[in-house]
Amino acid sequence: MKGFTREYTQFSLCGLNCLLCPMQVGGYCPGCGGGPGNQSCTIARCSLDRGGYAFCSQCLSYPCSRYEDFDSGDSFVPHSRRAADLARVGKVGLESYLSELQTKREILDKLLADYNDGRRKALYCAAAYLLPLEDLQAAMTQLESRQELSLKERASAAAKLLQETAGKRDISLKLNKKK
Repeated sequence: MKGFTREYTQFSLCGLNCLLCPMQVGGYCPGCGGGPGNQSCTIARCSLDRGGYAFCSQCLSYPCSRYEDFDSGDSFVPHSRRAADLARVGKVGLESYLSELQTKREILDKLLADYNDGRRKALYCAAAYLLPLEDLQAAMTQLESRQELSLKERASAAAKLLQETAGKRDISLKLNKKK
């Protein structure tokens, strides 16, 4: 969208974690307001029209009608944490939140480099997105002790461990299609 740019392309103005999205990981999208890519977003247009809020949560009208059913299904990333992540930014501060996101991205990059048999990208992105940082770090510590396994075995072990970790927190790592 012409005229729409953002300083922080790792975290969208609506609250999605672009840095952990398979589209950005694959180099297909620069993130919300980061240049060419999917920028025909009504929320971005609204931000421009209202003076360019960095995040929707700064607007007096938030949450507005644009968010009706927004969280009922996922796009390339889970939408279920969007509002909570915006609230977390307000609580811990943007720089702290972006630092945590960057650490999660480093873990995601390690999973994709060392534990991906070509079939796990969506799972690893969802796990990095939804699991708390300490759970991801603990999982990586366990996985790093299994380097002698073949790639297929490492991928299977990583998928199983991440699913088990998510299950303990009653988190589903599957994307939900809109109804």
